[in-house]
Amino acid sequence: MHLERIDDAGDERIADYRSLTDVALRRKLEPEGGLYMAESAKVLARALAAGHAPRSVLTAEKWLPDIERIVGDRDVPVYVVADDVAEAVTGYAVHRGMLAAMHRPELPSVADVLSGARTALVLDGLVDHANVGAAFRGAAGLGADAVLVTPRCADPLYRRSVRVSMGTVFQVPWTRLPEWNDGAADEMHASGMHIAAMALADDAVPLDEFVANRPERVAFLMGSEGPGLDKRALAAADTKVVIPMSGGVDSLNVAAASAVALWALR
Repeated sequence: MHLERIDDAGDERIADYRSLTDVALRRKLEPEGGLYMAESAKVLARALAAGHAPRSVLTAEKWLPDIERIVGDRDVPVYVVADDVAEAVTGYAVHRGMLAAMHRPELPSVADVLSGARTALVLDGLVDHANVGAAFRGAAGLGADAVLVTPRCADPLYRRSVRVSMGTVFQVPWTRLPEWNDGAADEMHASGMHIAAMALADDAVPLDEFVANRPERVAFLMGSEGPGLDKRALAAADTKVVIPMSGGVDSLNVAAASAVALWALR
């Protein structure tokens, strides 16, 4: 690594880090620019362990020993800035010590991600980055072999998703599905997956009943935070499943529900 000290928030060398709190802007800039943000030493270490390559690192002086330990002899610029410069560039106080602009890896095919998978989690149209990150963390901790996300699902590599996942988005194999009308279910079925949709439906079976007779390979399908599953996703499901609830509560947060389902399927 090589150090470059910067004292001007307008310096173009740190343009990748500009306006990180502007979600709409970052949605446009990051995938199109082939990058994503890793925030904190732990997340950067997990990204590097997964084989991802850093484009640059932005850090305060006091974190340099940690950066040197993690980045090692990689040929990457490390931009050292004061706290006020970091805040002026990013739009928030960078408390976690460092940020890294990472090259976004090419996504694998659905068939490659599902090859050998016994349990997969499918996220359909989740719009909240925190829920996506929490779902990935649950997938990693509770034994999912793969995660699939639909085209309208929030970016798992968005900074907040990565942070909430504690870097486990780099641990679980994942990719994007095509639209339901373009063969999403066909691709899962071709890989031998039984599609189980979590839904409040009259014909849904209780989770414990489904688990007692679980198919060998299951893709567990979770819907968005508000409307739930897309009607095309429901139509593609082989089985509809519900978590039995009490206390007048009909459902759980999507990340919590996916964790319950994965724990039951473990």
